[in-house]
Amino acid sequence: MKILFTGGGTGGHIFPIIAIVREIRRICPKKDLRFFYLGPKDDFASIVLSQEGIKVKGLLAGKIRRYFTWKAILQNIVDILFKMPFGFLQAFGYIFFLNPDILFSKGGYGAFSSTISGWIFQIPIFLHESDIVPGLTNRFLSKLSLKVFTSFPKTEYFPKEKTLLVGNPIRREILEGTKEKAKQTFKLSGEKPIILILGGSQGAQRINDMLLAILPEILNDFELIHQAGERNFQQVKAEAATLLKESIKRYYHPFPFLKEEELRQAYAAADLIVSRAGSGTIFEIVALAKPSILVPLPEAAQNHQVRNAYALSTLRITLVMEEPNLTPRFFLEKLRYLFSHLKELEEMQKEAKKFARPEAAKKIAQYIIDYVK
Repeated sequence: MKILFTGGGTGGHIFPIIAIVREIRRICPKKDLRFFYLGPKDDFASIVLSQEGIKVKGLLAGKIRRYFTWKAILQNIVDILFKMPFGFLQAFGYIFFLNPDILFSKGGYGAFSSTISGWIFQIPIFLHESDIVPGLTNRFLSKLSLKVFTSFPKTEYFPKEKTLLVGNPIRREILEGTKEKAKQTFKLSGEKPIILILGGSQGAQRINDMLLAILPEILNDFELIHQAGERNFQQVKAEAATLLKESIKRYYHPFPFLKEEELRQAYAAADLIVSRAGSGTIFEIVALAKPSILVPLPEAAQNHQVRNAYALSTLRITLVMEEPNLTPRFFLEKLRYLFSHLKELEEMQKEAKKFARPEAAKKIAQYIIDYVK
């Protein structure tokens, strides 16, 4: 069985694909399975997918920017006249020769050419939408799909007869950390509540700047595991070194990026998580029933991170702090308030358990296997 995956190339697309591939292998350990990925050229995607035994093929992918600056207009012209047509020819040729049994699309601009080409060749197409508000690309691709899997109960725009609510696929392994292993991994003192800060690949700098402004004060009350971002790590590490006295340095654990093993131990250790509101991360947080503060990325397309965050906030699963309100002093006082009102943290955990759908990857995997049979 040949399964072709396609998506935008970001972690929010790549990690759900990995989760589904792992579940398919668990369900059919002896079946002849071959996995392929076709999407925008991206070093991160190529490395992590190849490690899972997925054959990766990069292609050109253009996108339409809906903000109007001279730079955006020129980029749109290049993408429409050159990248999109050439990327479509690449996808068309690749799918023609591969002839997959199934095409699974995570959507986004990076999946457009591949999904259209698959439809032309009458390959069965399954689409997954992570966010509560689908982008224009996924709204269109849903018309070509046999089934649209959704993460949120009230995802907009898709036809009901095609839609199946499953949740967002997460890697089962990410839920299997332990506090004991985390203490060894990060050399945690265990003397204070542990806060995990996940800045994300975009916008991490603004969260980092806020954090650095109050870092010594936070460490008086809390122990931090901080994913600062690859681009920002050295700057954050240098500034923290100048700010912190020796007596509190042991409570601060900065990292450029948390790999899967580190992330699952960090999740296990955390008493509260501060994160952007990308669907991949928030569904991991919910599956772990961890209290959280979500800081939506304001530049996200269709304002989807804000919509994702407030969808959970209305269910009392999380607190939302939009960037205009993310002042250092207000953030610190919010942390202190939460840990002096433990019932609010317990309420978040209780509601998260009700909402969580940790079996999403398994359900999608089973659906794909049953369809091929």
